[in-house]
Amino acid sequence: MKPRLILFLALNFGALALGGIFAGQGAVSDWYDGLQKAPWTPPGWVFGFAWTTIMICFSIFMSMAWEKINNKKKFVLLFSIQWILNVGWNPSFFYYHNVLLGLIIICSLTLLIAYLLVDYYKKLGSLTFFLLPYLIWLCIATSLNGYILFMN
Repeated sequence: MKPRLILFLALNFGALALGGIFAGQGAVSDWYDGLQKAPWTPPGWVFGFAWTTIMICFSIFMSMAWEKINNKKKFVLLFSIQWILNVGWNPSFFYYHNVLLGLIIICSLTLLIAYLLVDYYKKLGSLTFFLLPYLIWLCIATSLNGYILFMN
């Protein structure tokens, strides 16, 4: 396994772990349990499976794209913003119960991943398809967050 892939796996799964630490009790909290959730809310195990798949695909994308892009500063900046938004959603939503801020963060993250896919498609072609699980899941998660905001 390439060292760059290991680095991105560590950074991405580290973001998930850090977000989880900052989430407090998260999805098992009384606060979350008492919310009216969207009818399309998947069972809990789906979240873990989805994020594991997403971070593996995203790490593959990042490590392979790194070798093919010219503007590494922009690439690192976009990755860093993504990382901060990803980590920041959990405490905003679960710890502070700030559903509106959570929606702003997840919308920003969704737009950023969509931008990465569109902006790098010309240069990277089908490699950007590794971003699709992330983008699809973020669209679902955004809808879940939005539902909670508007129905509670």
